[in-house]
Amino acid sequence: MRMLAIETATEACSVALFEDGALLDSRHEILGRGHAERLVPMIAELPDKGRAEDIRVSLGPGSFTGVRIGLAVARALGIAWRAQVRGYPTLALVAAMARGSDAVPVTVCMTGGHGEWFVQDFGSDGQPVDDVASLAPELAGARELPGALAGSKAEELATRKRVAPSAIRLPEARHVLNLPPDILSESLTPLYGRPPDAKLPGR
Repeated sequence: MRMLAIETATEACSVALFEDGALLDSRHEILGRGHAERLVPMIAELPDKGRAEDIRVSLGPGSFTGVRIGLAVARALGIAWRAQVRGYPTLALVAAMARGSDAVPVTVCMTGGHGEWFVQDFGSDGQPVDDVASLAPELAGARELPGALAGSKAEELATRKRVAPSAIRLPEARHVLNLPPDILSESLTPLYGRPPDAKLPGR
């Protein structure tokens, strides 16, 4: 059984191919932009062009464009390969990377929209303790930290809290197997982390 993992929710773009629970190969690039151009070639560089029976893809929150690109590719490959496609929250992956083999709680702080930060706490079992919050930096700095601190804005939050952050900043697809199995979702609905900026006009 092979599994392909796709992560495109941040400035990083990564893919990983597993067979029977073992990592076969992976790619990880910090792109900023350009996920649409690099994602499919990165998958094609994997053994057998990344073909797998199981596909796991990031649902966000993060870059609106990046999340939708990853989902579109995962859906298309799922149809072409008749593979099962499931999604996972990006912040949960960052928490799993920061937790490693230690059973410790983790707060993940990532770049959000309009100068805000996405913040979410995870327990020592890797499960979310609360919902993702999109907060101004000063509000994020007022929150208590239950444990380790990770994410792309971890260093800035750590400065406000006067603590030492984890070295984990961005998600990588090769760590997907560290996620709690029940956090995977068959619903491939993007997680935006905040209400949309555009609103429908009132009647």
